[in-house]
Amino acid sequence: MACHSKSSQFIYPGPGKPLDVRQVDGQYEAFTIVERTTKQNLAKLLSSENSSVITESLLAGAIAMALCYIARIERTKPPGAKLNSRILVVTGSGCSASQYMNYMNVFFTAQKQNVFIDVCALEQHLSLLQQGCDITSGLYLKVPQLQGLLQYLLWVFLPEPPLREKLVLPPPVKVDYRAACFCHRELIDIGYVCSLCLSS
Repeated sequence: MACHSKSSQFIYPGPGKPLDVRQVDGQYEAFTIVERTTKQNLAKLLSSENSSVITESLLAGAIAMALCYIARIERTKPPGAKLNSRILVVTGSGCSASQYMNYMNVFFTAQKQNVFIDVCALEQHLSLLQQGCDITSGLYLKVPQLQGLLQYLLWVFLPEPPLREKLVLPPPVKVDYRAACFCHRELIDIGYVCSLCLSS
């Protein structure tokens, strides 16, 4: 999945029939198909985003689409087969407090489906995504040095959750559980709550 301010799209698998590719020396054929499909669909997504107006990323929608895809795969798996589903969010965007309810909905849906949400933040700490990782028992990491991104992806996020208990991982961050104000869409420390609709 990939998203920007206008849409969320599947990067792999592609919507049509698989690409017809010749095998490259030294590379497994399935990896070649994944690589080329991903590059092609990512280039198509980036070329469709040509707006000069900067708005928030549609990350909550992309996570919802990923959860729907996981649910579809769960229904088609053979009886008795176990599927350990995870979602890794790699983001360089800022905080999206205006989408607070959308994020909370996908976090609790992921928790109900037993899907871990891991977050690799590239630019800044994101309190909403920290909450999502805590709710779903996933990992949250703000990459301290961008040059080490591949190492963090391989050593922190690649191992499955049961294996993570045996690894020495970066210490967990303190989760900021502030809620978003419904009228201003800002994160607040103290606010008033309506007794009828529970909006803050």
